[in-house]
Amino acid sequence: MRSTVFLLMAGVALGATAPSNAAEPATAIFAGGCFWCVESDFDHVDGVTRTISGYIGGSGANPTYKSHTAGGFKEAVEITYDPEMVSYDELLRLFFRSVDPTDGGGQFCDRGASYSTAVYALDDAQARAAEAAKIEAAAALQQPIKTEIVDAPKFWPAEDYHQDYYRKNPLQYKFYRFRCGRDARLKELWGDQAYYGQNS
Repeated sequence: MRSTVFLLMAGVALGATAPSNAAEPATAIFAGGCFWCVESDFDHVDGVTRTISGYIGGSGANPTYKSHTAGGFKEAVEITYDPEMVSYDELLRLFFRSVDPTDGGGQFCDRGASYSTAVYALDDAQARAAEAAKIEAAAALQQPIKTEIVDAPKFWPAEDYHQDYYRKNPLQYKFYRFRCGRDARLKELWGDQAYYGQNS
């Protein structure tokens, strides 16, 4: 009996029989204008473990940077996160404060439908949470919110050179973000509530 107890204790100590209580990773998909900026912003959220820039919501298959606009795709980011560290509700709160949700014609210097904002819900719970966040944003800004909330179709990852662009090309990225007026507009619109990721 004592030897059995010892073996059980040894197994727990070595992690051989200890159950894993880690939460399964969860996914969010947001379109917020330039995917370089959305990726950068959410990479700096505690609990986010991965971001992928890509295209969503258009017609056809295998969109590219050159073809996605013609196909009606938006630039978007697929976000993988640990729900024990950050909730979907919190990601939504940060998303709305990292974009201009009152602008239905694009974002900042990037114009057109491919740069407009959207939340792509992966299930009914995400759709309900997104609608609640949209109502909260409208109340906070006292303005109509143009951000779409739609069921998520297939997400297509963008080309490799777009992934982690802000890390690979920091000077070009910072110059683009500044010249596009993203942070200046966020400050004007959201004030102290604005979220800029690494630029805050």
